[in-house]
Amino acid sequence: MNSVKKSKSLVVSEKPNLKSPDLYINRELSLLEFNRRVLEQAKDEHNPLLERLRFLCIASTNLDEFFEIRVAGLAQQVKYGSTQTGEDNLAPVEVLRRISEIAHELVVEQYQILNDVLIPELAKEKIRILRRAQWKPKLSRWVKRYFNRELLPVLSPIGLDPAHPFPRVLNKNLYFIIELEGKDAFGREGGYAIVQAPRSLPRVIAVPKEHSVKTDDFILLSSVLHAFVGELFPGMEVKGCYQFKVTRNSDLFVDDEEVDDLLRALEGELPSRRFNDAIRLEVAENCPEDISAFLLDQFKLTEDALYKVNGPVNLNRLLQLHDLIDRPDLVFPGFTPDLPPRLLKTSNIFETLHNGDILLLHPFQSFAPVVDFLKQAATDPAVLSIKQTLYRTGDDSAIVKALKDAARNGKEVTVVIELRARFDEEANIELASDLQEAGAHVVYGVVGYKTHAKMIMVVRREGRSLRRYVHLGTGNYHARTARLYTDYGLLTSDQAVAEDVNKLFHQMTGLGRATKLKKLLQSPFTLHKSMLELIRAEAANARAGKDARVIAKMNALVEPEIIRALYEASMAGVKIDLIIRGICCLRPGVKGISDNIHVRSIIGRFLEHTRVYYFHNDGNPHLYCASADWMQRNLFHRVEACFPIEEKRPRDQIIKLGLMNYLSDNTQAWILQSDGSYRRAKPGSNAKPRSAQQTLLDHYC
Repeated sequence: MNSVKKSKSLVVSEKPNLKSPDLYINRELSLLEFNRRVLEQAKDEHNPLLERLRFLCIASTNLDEFFEIRVAGLAQQVKYGSTQTGEDNLAPVEVLRRISEIAHELVVEQYQILNDVLIPELAKEKIRILRRAQWKPKLSRWVKRYFNRELLPVLSPIGLDPAHPFPRVLNKNLYFIIELEGKDAFGREGGYAIVQAPRSLPRVIAVPKEHSVKTDDFILLSSVLHAFVGELFPGMEVKGCYQFKVTRNSDLFVDDEEVDDLLRALEGELPSRRFNDAIRLEVAENCPEDISAFLLDQFKLTEDALYKVNGPVNLNRLLQLHDLIDRPDLVFPGFTPDLPPRLLKTSNIFETLHNGDILLLHPFQSFAPVVDFLKQAATDPAVLSIKQTLYRTGDDSAIVKALKDAARNGKEVTVVIELRARFDEEANIELASDLQEAGAHVVYGVVGYKTHAKMIMVVRREGRSLRRYVHLGTGNYHARTARLYTDYGLLTSDQAVAEDVNKLFHQMTGLGRATKLKKLLQSPFTLHKSMLELIRAEAANARAGKDARVIAKMNALVEPEIIRALYEASMAGVKIDLIIRGICCLRPGVKGISDNIHVRSIIGRFLEHTRVYYFHNDGNPHLYCASADWMQRNLFHRVEACFPIEEKRPRDQIIKLGLMNYLSDNTQAWILQSDGSYRRAKPGSNAKPRSAQQTLLDHYC
């Protein structure tokens, strides 16, 4: 069932109102549609079975984060009486109502896929998630021993009475509410008790081979606790045991104008994330109405925030199966990332860059050259300084190790760390401390503006002069996501680009006015204006009878001025192709306004993360890669870098493989309809199936 509201038919006048709410899709509803597309991958039989389970878990995680941030923000607006609307003119209370409808549908579908599709198909492959009814006596005895050994010592049941009020429930943790009957040792009458599942224990437990010789069997921690929860209440009768999970507001609030020390302010805010206002309550499907109502009352939630689920409430924890099962036939085949041939000819990356830029497309090409770039800089006696931005890095980062080695080797190392990278705040605070201990200079960017640009600059003495070398990227300096996300990285010794990067670092670490850049576009100063100018130039060319085209690939399109510029360009005759993975607030296919705009989303094995902007420019194309999407936050409230691809070979490579290849995808592409829904592309009767990501794997690997 599709719950996206149909747009009203528009009567197009000579000068249509491009601010009409009917021309804009709601941001939050568009994000839910993205999650629907991810969930569809769990049903796609072309994907290996364990990968389908992974997509199901990703959809569940996405929905959690959607409630933690987006729904929480809307709920706060409603709480404080805000009626502010976006370009779509939907009030927060109406958006919340529609979100509730769609999210309930998605949750029901998640568990239908799990129970009716994936679990039976896993069983056919001799992989079983055993329910309690399937435990044979010998296995039951093993589970009982496991409970006594692993769970019982760390469980702390809390009986609810005047001396034991309802406990503070952690965000997204697994809990049980127990209904008891009888009297305890002190003569207290039974009632309700709360049991928290230990966060230190795995949610998926492998059954020993002696109990499952011919199969890979697993049991869930929730099943173990459910089976033996009575052991926690001796002499009393357990009338019911029901799992539940609460999702809370996880956005952190730091008043930029009042903060003296951003790191300390964030350290103070992080603990509150676990206990902020509740946004959603998930309970077991068999939970009685009176207990559900009791829980809703405890968390100050209304009925529309209740989600009854037929399975584990912490569905995303099933992702552990992906790592526990050694079945190469049930996962995507492995591959070896490519290395550009020029990097194989010499081990000195600085010499290589003297002869031209190196463009990398991850994960099809290795992330190792970026790490080697820093490693060589850390040990090269000719290198004087290294500057880098860090947004997300991951554990045991080779990038961070190279920076620390460089500082210990006497290089001037300056690192701009964005402490407010959502859900990585704690890790980044620890990272800042580690780098400072190694001797690096650490700054936290510009107060009020997230540092989202991805940049490295190495200064090296060569003869009597200093030369700068630069890496610019569309993604993070995170080795794990470099294997999972598609991102471009440019290594260059172009001195105009390097000078621009140097100026950006000066802006972030010092004080002073923004200076004019030669080649880079940056947020919050020139990127938005420049994108508008480039779009409008295409419209002017179209009106002059010249060929005109815009192709843009990004994660999200929200910013209204850019949307209106695209509408105007479409009306002028510009052919516009948008490849947008997630949110798209532009409404394509509106007669007389967006007839020439086509929007597609690619959902596949890798998360599409590249940002590429192409403008035909009367046959002399402008091509940019960027860290920024076309969203207000990227264009006005972040420090972003957008860099030109000027050398012919990498430019042609991006146009052919990074844009046209995606426009010809007819298997993993979803086409945005004018009503806000998406239709999956299918090969025509005489067309061969084409997957953009598979084409890139075949080309590089």
